[in-house]
Amino acid sequence: MPIIDVPSGASITYDSFGDAADPPVLLVMGFGAQMISWHEDFCHMLAARGRYVIRYDNRDCGLSTKFDACPVDMGQFIAAVSTGDISTAQEMIPYTLQDMADDGLGLLTALGITRAHIFGSSMGGMIAQTMAITRPERCLTLTSMMSSTGEPEYGQPSPEAQQVLFSPKPADRDGYISASEREAIWASRRYTDIEGIRELAARSYDRAYYPAGIGRQLGAMILAGSRAEALAKLTVPTLVIHGLDDTLIDPSGGKRTAELVPHAQLMLLADMGHDRPRELWPAIVDAVAIHTARA
Repeated sequence: MPIIDVPSGASITYDSFGDAADPPVLLVMGFGAQMISWHEDFCHMLAARGRYVIRYDNRDCGLSTKFDACPVDMGQFIAAVSTGDISTAQEMIPYTLQDMADDGLGLLTALGITRAHIFGSSMGGMIAQTMAITRPERCLTLTSMMSSTGEPEYGQPSPEAQQVLFSPKPADRDGYISASEREAIWASRRYTDIEGIRELAARSYDRAYYPAGIGRQLGAMILAGSRAEALAKLTVPTLVIHGLDDTLIDPSGGKRTAELVPHAQLMLLADMGHDRPRELWPAIVDAVAIHTARA
């Protein structure tokens, strides 16, 4: 897979699907997840609708740049945030959500793409929102899926999902794969695919097992704060997708995003959790294809 140095100070690994002459769609993945979480079959399905699909590893994940020189003590970080000592918390985290947004935009620039449709999932939705807020001229459209606005009143995880999210996984391959089954807590209830969860965990472990990056990504996400005021002024055509089974980012996060962004479309999927079940790919791809045809 190719890797490109971008002006934001990272080297970004990516791949692409479809014809480069078609309208580009940049897929932005979420917290701690590698670009392979955008399944190849999903990417091919979207590319078959006449889109040039690009997926990439965020910094501190997969095969992109790692910030090993900046270890984070998450206990100290959470304590600083909890007591309102934001300046101390900021000193612990070597980059921001804006830096992560700049990585994606820098990748587009390196590929010779001036404007693209931006499609982000979970934390990737937050990164995509940040791209649209700060560089709207680069964004043809925004699709924010299973994400939120950064306001603490919306999109909070259930206690059970939060416990799984912050529970460390075993370092050995077999243990890591077995522990991934706990993620079914936030999956679609109708389409829960334990074998699919295990398969992705195995591929991710073999490709780039790197738990150290998770704390830095989490810090960047927490310190980003609320985007509510900026989202209310957003002029980029926006589609919001959220699953009603989502226990990791409550559906209120998606509803609030659509409520804030002028003229945003809201698509609520009754049988989707904090995942992308294969059975719902046609509905998601159709919605994104229609949305991205408008600009």
